[in-house]
Amino acid sequence: MAMNQAPLKGKVILVTGAAKRVGSMIARHLHRQGATVVLHYRAAQAEAEMLVEAFNATRSGSALALQADLLDVALSPTLIANVLARFGRLDGLINNASSFFPTAIGDIDEAAWDDLVGSNFKAPLFLSQAAAPALQASGGVIVNITDVHAERPLRGYPLYSAAKGALLTLTRALAVELAPEVRVNAVAPGPILWPDDEQFDDHERVDIVRQTLLKREGSPEDIASAVAYLLTASYVTGQVINVDGGRTAYL
Repeated sequence: MAMNQAPLKGKVILVTGAAKRVGSMIARHLHRQGATVVLHYRAAQAEAEMLVEAFNATRSGSALALQADLLDVALSPTLIANVLARFGRLDGLINNASSFFPTAIGDIDEAAWDDLVGSNFKAPLFLSQAAAPALQASGGVIVNITDVHAERPLRGYPLYSAAKGALLTLTRALAVELAPEVRVNAVAPGPILWPDDEQFDDHERVDIVRQTLLKREGSPEDIASAVAYLLTASYVTGQVINVDGGRTAYL
């Protein structure tokens, strides 16, 4: 494989929530670009191990699956230590793992707080903190997966929107704190994959897509491509890329 076809060759990238959906596409895309990929999962062990097997069949020793409940922030240093024990370095952290569900004002409880704020803000903060020394040593990169609703809240999802807003602010704060050794950016998806539990009916989906300039849904590959760009964009930090088909032009 020519070098220009493998811009991430020699890089070790940890992707959280990498077993399914957008996370798995990010892992696939980065692996195709030459990266050694560490797939974090919480419960989807079978899916994560299947991906690792496929990656290693293509390039021996190029992938590893690690389990952790990121809501238990005491495990964050252990997760990073396990990556370093296996590969000796860490060049990129993709904070992708996320919970998403509606929370009506008046019904928000601590369980919803712990889940939504925990997965979308607290876990990325503590994992980034644990990864910072290794990333500083390698001149590495953090990419957070936020949401277009981090800046333009989605009706019915106030706690989720606020948690993603906190992650967006954290992105810029970490870019300041970890410069110049570590670059920190975010990708904010628009309508890419609908929730598995059908939170949006057909009418709502059509209405959301209608609000995009491109009049179509995006794909997980669109998010993965933006992540890959930020991993190699050596003069970009503290930024967010909206991958939303132009939806934020309307919101």
